[in-house]
Amino acid sequence: MRVLGIETSCDETGVALYDSKTGLLANRVYSQAHIHSDFGGVVPELASRDHVNKILPLISLVLRDVSLKTTDLHAISYTRGPGLAGALMVGAGVASSLAFALNIPALGVHHMEGHLLAPMLEEDPPKFPFITLLVSGGHTQLVHAEAFGKYRIIGESRDDAAGEAFDKIAQIMGLGYPGGAEISRMAQFGDMNRFNFPRPMTDRPGLDFSFSGLKTHTKKLVLDNIQAGGLPHPNTIADICAGLQEAIVDTLVVKSLRALQAEGLSKLVIAGGVASNARLREKLSNMVLDVGATVFYARPEFCTDNGAMIAYAGCQRLLAGESSSLSISIKPRWPISFLSVMGD
Repeated sequence: MRVLGIETSCDETGVALYDSKTGLLANRVYSQAHIHSDFGGVVPELASRDHVNKILPLISLVLRDVSLKTTDLHAISYTRGPGLAGALMVGAGVASSLAFALNIPALGVHHMEGHLLAPMLEEDPPKFPFITLLVSGGHTQLVHAEAFGKYRIIGESRDDAAGEAFDKIAQIMGLGYPGGAEISRMAQFGDMNRFNFPRPMTDRPGLDFSFSGLKTHTKKLVLDNIQAGGLPHPNTIADICAGLQEAIVDTLVVKSLRALQAEGLSKLVIAGGVASNARLREKLSNMVLDVGATVFYARPEFCTDNGAMIAYAGCQRLLAGESSSLSISIKPRWPISFLSVMGD
């Protein structure tokens, strides 16, 4: 089965082609980061408008990459949710219309299931069951993945997601967007031990997260160290970035270890945009070695939003017999635990 995958949940337009026999055939992503950087975050209306401009040319490019035509497609999968409503409508509308014209099925899939399954595109994919740390700008969750489509949330953020905390703090310090990448870059030049940062909710039992207090703590540090020009000295900003990154990474590592121990599992999957953070990968790799577990990642380009993960997730569900009407349907709010088990 040859499936076209379309991702438009936020500020990346992603299109990919996946073949159930030969694997990933083509993948293209257009990032809108330069459009939203002046605003310090995603502007929904601008995101939707740019998806409209870019999605059809990207589909043409992906098909051209492998010398195929739309008539060579067997199905289309698209991100149904969660995400920005206007952005989701663009992908859903294009997918449903194209499927109708080609008389092939279209299936809306869950954005976070796509992230969770992204490591399946690698040469050494994980096998169920495993714990997944889904960590991005919109989500920070620990999920017990028992089988395709059978997911149980065992921990999540009570307020800000880790990626959201990175973005908001980067904006406070006058850094670019997306904030996670900028903070990680600056952290390389900073002293992580200069300032004290809390490790939220690691001093009590449980698997939930909270990053709003850490954000407030960092904002106070920035204000306390302001110099002429309205910002701290660049060296101080680097030190704050290093300490903040270490605090968030330590928190994610502690909770991931707890999840493995609580669920009695030895496989950990890291997915979502923050999964590309080099310091997080380093510390998680060291942690699993210490406890005899294994960690799985998607390659960096598949940690951020992309069409490949949507094509793969949709293909698995279509092969399991799942189907849907061609009506345009989105779910901006859609807990992953509400998904159906594939084949049911």
